[in-house]
Amino acid sequence: MGIFRRTEREPDPLAGADLGLEPGERVLASCPDTVTGEHLVVATFSLLVMDRGGAVRLHRPWHLVDTGSYDNEADVLHVSWVDRAPDLALNVGGHRPFLMAFRERVQASVVIAETVDIDDRRSARVVIRKELSRDRLLDQVILGRGVRLADPGVKPRIQAARQQLREQVGLP
Repeated sequence: MGIFRRTEREPDPLAGADLGLEPGERVLASCPDTVTGEHLVVATFSLLVMDRGGAVRLHRPWHLVDTGSYDNEADVLHVSWVDRAPDLALNVGGHRPFLMAFRERVQASVVIAETVDIDDRRSARVVIRKELSRDRLLDQVILGRGVRLADPGVKPRIQAARQQLREQVGLP
């Protein structure tokens, strides 16, 4: 009897999968969703979700992630989007490499941000983000709950903050 025994390895769910990655993009971390059985993928330029059949059902660039918050007790990573697409709940099973890669990629896309207070209860954010796949900067305005650009005084304040941030990073 040998000292070393071979153990069966689970098949790699990403082997042979067409993830639609861009040139130069690679997988940084992945894990199964412990509830849905889908596979969650952090890639260099994007977040992907593969269904149980191996098809990519979600492929979103990092600059569209508004927030990601991890609920340790529920073991769920909640993702919200800048473009107000439906929030995403990822059951990551405590997979630390996935959580760390997710956080690093979102942070890599944020260059500078400023909160614009509208009044005591309302605010907006102006953010300069990096579109990682194209290595270019873009600005985003994220209006808080109850804030409309048409409200008196809102648009000029946001435009001023936007212009100030653009100047700080060398955008026209």
